[in-house]
Order: sequence, then structure tokens, then C-alpha cells
Amino acid sequence: MKKTHVVILVLVAAAVAVIVSMFGDFSTYETFTSASKEPGKQYHVIGFLEKDKAMDYDPVKDPNHFTFYVKDKSGKVSKVIFNGAKPTDIEKSEQIVMTGYVQGDAFHCSKIQMKCPSKYKKDQVAVGNAG
Repeated sequence: MKKTHVVILVLVAAAVAVIVSMFGDFSTYETFTSASKEPGKQYHVIGFLEKDKAMDYDPVKDPNHFTFYVKDKSGKVSKVIFNGAKPTDIEKSEQIVMTGYVQGDAFHCSKIQMKCPSKYKKDQVAVGNAG
């Protein structure tokens, strides 16, 4: 085998390794149960707002602390803590996609994407503060 063939083969192998490492962490939607198996690791959890449970947001006391409850696709209800302002019209959202991690008995999310019920409205995204 010629040296050029060996070099090309090594370069192709390196390119494949880079591509796999970049796209190897395909994010899928998890449940609270699967996210709790690795506390502290970032996950995307999709669910529905539990409107029967209390939402806690007091902008005078702390404008960057909002807690609420979400039922995931497996039916488990969990407390969610968002380090940001309460998103506008969260009560009207059809689904909520949250990016965050489990710590203790709560899901701490840094980003909330609300799926709006109307196909004519754009989805709303709320990003919280690091903390």
C-alpha cells in the first residue's frame, strides 16, 4: 500500500471520528424518572403543565425564581424550578419542553420552550439565569 493511501485512510478515519463525536449526543426527550438516574446531567424533558397544582412566582421577593409542576409523558408529576421570570401565558401552553437537570426531588431547568396550541402562533422560549 502506498504512503498516500495510508495517509488518506487515516484522514478519513479521523474525519469519521470527529463527526461521530460531534453528533453522538443526539438529544431525545426524557422522563423525570430517567433524568433522575443521573442527577446533575442535562436533559430535555417534555410534559404538560399541572394546572391543579400551585405555581409560585413573587417578582417582588425574587424575580428570577419560578416554581411549578409538570406531568411528563410517563405520567410522573415533578416540581420544576426555573431560575428566571415566569414565562408569559405559560398557563395557555399545550406542551412544555424543559432543558435542565434533576437535583433532589426537583427538576431545575434553565430553558423553557412552550408549545402553543395554535398553529399560527410561534412557540415561546424562556431562558433562565445560570445558577
